[in-house]
Amino acid sequence: RASPFEFRQYPIPILKSNTLGTMNALGIAKAHNALFFYTSTSEVYGNPPDEAVPTSEKYFGHVNPVGPRSCYDESKRAGEAFIKAYELQHNMRAKIVRIFNTSGPRIRYGPEFGRVIPNFIHQALNDLDITVFGDGSQTRSFTYVTDEIEGILKMVRKDEAIGEVINLGNDKEYTILELAKIIVELSDSNSEIVFKPLPIDDPERRCPDLTKAKNLLNWKPITPLREGLKKTIAWFRDIENE
Repeated sequence: RASPFEFRQYPIPILKSNTLGTMNALGIAKAHNALFFYTSTSEVYGNPPDEAVPTSEKYFGHVNPVGPRSCYDESKRAGEAFIKAYELQHNMRAKIVRIFNTSGPRIRYGPEFGRVIPNFIHQALNDLDITVFGDGSQTRSFTYVTDEIEGILKMVRKDEAIGEVINLGNDKEYTILELAKIIVELSDSNSEIVFKPLPIDDPERRCPDLTKAKNLLNWKPITPLREGLKKTIAWFRDIENE
């Protein structure tokens, strides 16, 4: 579960899945001499300072270990540590990708999940208030799902990526307020934008340094935000009209 709203509802299952679940999977991979591919997250970086944005894989992170997001952030960091331990002790062949915000058709959605793009689209299509946390100046970088999948497949197939940690995301930053206005426009919505208090430890900026992905995988995202949003909004229209 990677939804901020679920961090308060299911912190123990999230923590167990990303630590004990990863450890169990590593044991199975070791027994079968299998390559281990791990989808980590940009949340391992926590809330980096401006000088660390765009954020490279060399940045160690600025994470609150006892905050409301720690069940996810720290457990994914621990998952990466488990992998490194198996690499060192058992010569495990492993690859780690750190995924940034990704969206597109068939994304899991609902008000209880707290994912920004599906929430905004649902609100816009139903002329509900668009709920922006804080003043909307916090940034995110949005990757369209087909671009993300292409990067993952390139990583899986690249022998030179064994032992590597690589960011997969979009290096174009948008503020959350910009995103809300674009979705209202593309949805031809009558929604108003309203502001609510910013959640604790919500990252101020999120943008990847894609140097390794470009050099090692010959990969970069190609789908503009507006194009991806149009396809996602069309899918939502179909789903909500069923």
